[in-house]
Amino acid sequence: MLLSQLKEGQRATISRVGGDGILRRRILEMGIVKGTEVYVEKYAPLRDPMELIVKGYHISLRIEEAAKITVESVR
Repeated sequence: MLLSQLKEGQRATISRVGGDGILRRRILEMGIVKGTEVYVEKYAPLRDPMELIVKGYHISLRIEEAAKITVESVR
C-alpha cells in the first residue's frame, strides 16, 4: 500500500522509501525511514498536500511524494 492511499486517522509503518536523488534524500532527512510509524493527521481541502505526524513532528507531503513511499497498515 502507498502512503498516499491512507485515509485521515490511519496509522502505518514505512516499509520502503522510493524515488531518487534530492527528493528521496529530503524525505529520509525528515525522518521518514523504514520502520517508522506515521499517522495521517489530515488532507488539505483539495487532498494535496497531506499532513502527517512522524516522531511527534507535523510534516506536510505532496501526494506525488507520498506515492513513492510504501507502507504497511497498523491495526
